[in-house]
Order: sequence, then structure tokens, then C-alpha cells
Amino acid sequence: MPSVMVKYECRAPAATTGLSFADTYDLTLEQIAWIDAQGYPVTINFCEHHGSEDGYLPSPLMLAAAAARSTRNVRLQVNVIMPFSDPLRVAEDVAMLDHLSRGRAEVLLLGGYVGRELEMFGVDPKQRGALMEEGVQALKEAWRGETFQYRGRSARVTPKPLQTPHPTLFMGGSSAAAARRAARLGDGFIGGMPQLNAVYAAECERLDKHPRFQAEMPFSFLYVSDAPEEDWAALAPYALYETNCYAQWQQDSDQDMMFSSALDAEALKALGTYQVTTAAEVLRKAPSMADNDALVLHPLVGALEADLSWKLLRNFFRQVAPNVNITPL
Repeated sequence: MPSVMVKYECRAPAATTGLSFADTYDLTLEQIAWIDAQGYPVTINFCEHHGSEDGYLPSPLMLAAAAARSTRNVRLQVNVIMPFSDPLRVAEDVAMLDHLSRGRAEVLLLGGYVGRELEMFGVDPKQRGALMEEGVQALKEAWRGETFQYRGRSARVTPKPLQTPHPTLFMGGSSAAAARRAARLGDGFIGGMPQLNAVYAAECERLDKHPRFQAEMPFSFLYVSDAPEEDWAALAPYALYETNCYAQWQQDSDQDMMFSSALDAEALKALGTYQVTTAAEVLRKAPSMADNDALVLHPLVGALEADLSWKLLRNFFRQVAPNVNITPL
């Protein structure tokens, strides 16, 4: 049976919303608290980008810490663009999050791909792989709670995380090299394209490790609706805004990723990235889903209007979740 991930970016683009950033954060935290109260083993994913005009979430660890205090069940998975980050500070912040959440923290390490962000942080794109390798090794050393050497300096991170030996370290990426790196160094893989899972699994087999990866997204970003055509028409402008933002960012990369540009709602619908469908259709496909397939919800896509966002979110947890066996990734 599938896992369920709920993705939050906390955008407040003037093109689609009148909400302030404070309003957007409040709405995000309200939804996360409500999801938590439903009691299902759901993962909340906090995204990361920098310097975006729409305020795309630049500090996922901070928002996850806020969510930790109003939740008791959901996993809190923070994206960390490792080449932009000091591993020692990440280790400290994640350890704090793990205690604040009483052992519900997870990390998804990413390499970054947006050219202006790499420039902003002074990162040479050719060094991303080396920085990922160094970063993940430093995190593991730091979370032992003992003194170790980092770049020729003595370092110690306390407190140790609550989870033993440390919070789950997923690694991401959109290349075969990233998939193989995740097999060698990570606890799991959440890739940019599903075909990379075979590369990851093959490397795990070579290393005699058990593969743990997010497989297919049978509905991509899923919105459960009682009136799909009507709700698609309302959601499409927000999804168009988002997909075209990602497509523009992806121009800086030569890797395949899941977002493509679209001129209008019909073109976007044909891409299949966002799917507004009925609970009956989801439940019809559910028996054929693998244990590591993922139902990914994106309730506030492009700063989606709050009433519609809430309606579609509640539909999933009231009409689908009680009728499928949700399993953690």
C-alpha cells in the first residue's frame, strides 16, 4: 500500500494571492495540525529554494520546528540543499528538531540546480557532488555526539538526535550519480525521476544494502474532488504559475525533471503533473499500488485559494485515507 506525503512550499506570489507571508505560514501550520489530528502515518515535506520573488520557503527547518509543537503523529521531513549549508549547523538544527518533535524528524538532502541560487551561495556546480559527499559524512559524524575532525578543525554537536543512530537521511537528485550516491551514503532515495530508482536499487544490490526509495506517484500531485472539472478549472491558474516557475528554474540544469512549461490549462492537464480526480478513481487504483508508491498531496500549490485547498485536502482524508492502508516510506 502507498505512502502519503504532503508537500509545502509556502509561496505567496502576488500573481495568485492576496495573502501575506505571515498568513501563508499560519495557513500552512493550520493544515499540518489538522492533518496530524487525523492520525495517519503521513510525511510532511518542507521544501527549500532561495531568492524567489514569491518567498518560496527558504528555511524549512524553522517551519518544521513550528509544526513540531502542534503535531504528534506526522513525520517532519526537511529538504536541505547540502552545498548551500554548513553541515555542522544543519546537524545542530536537525538534532533540535528531532527533540522538539520527539523523534519525528527526517532529512532529504539535495544538491541544488537553480543557477542564480548556486551563484548566491558561491557554489561551483561542478563541486556539488563533492559537497554532498562531505556533508553527509559530516552529519553522520556529528550526530554521534563525540568530537571529530571537520575540515581540519575539532567539532562536536550536542545534543545528539533523539532517534538512534540519527534521523532518516534520504538523498535526492535527478542524475544516475545522485542515485548511486544515495545508495552508498544515505538511508533512502527520493529521486527527481522514477527511472532513477532502478539505478539506485542496482547500486544497493551491489553494496548488499536493502533499497528504500519512493517509487511511482500514481496520481502525481493528487487532488480528490467531488466535481473534478469544476475544481480543475479553479486550480489550474495556480498550478500553471507553479509549473512555469519550475520549468524556468530547470533551464539551468541539463537533468530531466518532472515539471514542464505549459501555456494554458488544457496543455497543463495533458502533462498530468497535477491530477484532480474522484475518490472512487483513487480507490480503484489503490490495490495495484506498491508499498513504496506515493500519494503526494500539494494543498497550497501556487498559493491556492484557501477554501478550495481545504476542501480538496479534507476530501482526501475523509474519502480516501480511511479506505487504504497507508504505510510510511
